[in-house]
Amino acid sequence: MKYAKWTGLAGATLLIVSVFLPWVTISSRNLVITGMESTGTNYGSPGLLSVVFVSLYVLFSFIPRLWANWAAVIAAAMNSAWVIRNFLLLATCRAYECPVRETGFYLMILGSAVVLLSSLFPDTKSGSVRNR
Repeated sequence: MKYAKWTGLAGATLLIVSVFLPWVTISSRNLVITGMESTGTNYGSPGLLSVVFVSLYVLFSFIPRLWANWAAVIAAAMNSAWVIRNFLLLATCRAYECPVRETGFYLMILGSAVVLLSSLFPDTKSGSVRNR
């Protein structure tokens, strides 16, 4: 793909912005959980590791080496696994109480999917990726 780096950067920006938006709302306890703030629960900061993985992805995707492309794919895959974990942990119903998923939650999933897809199709024109 010709614009894989820039598409991945846009997905990474979307994911980082979504970490600060509301993810789920638990109405019975009047809680709004974001990626960085989950006061009142035992979830910690579930979006912090996504920010770390996406930052590593952006760093590695702009290095024109073969090992950096592989490292970017690994960082994007780890981020996708963490997003799936957050989805399963935060969005499931417990004790007859189902949290309401907010816009930030869906933007996080979309940003993660864009980052993963753009890492799988790097810019490999002749000379852009050197084998060292």
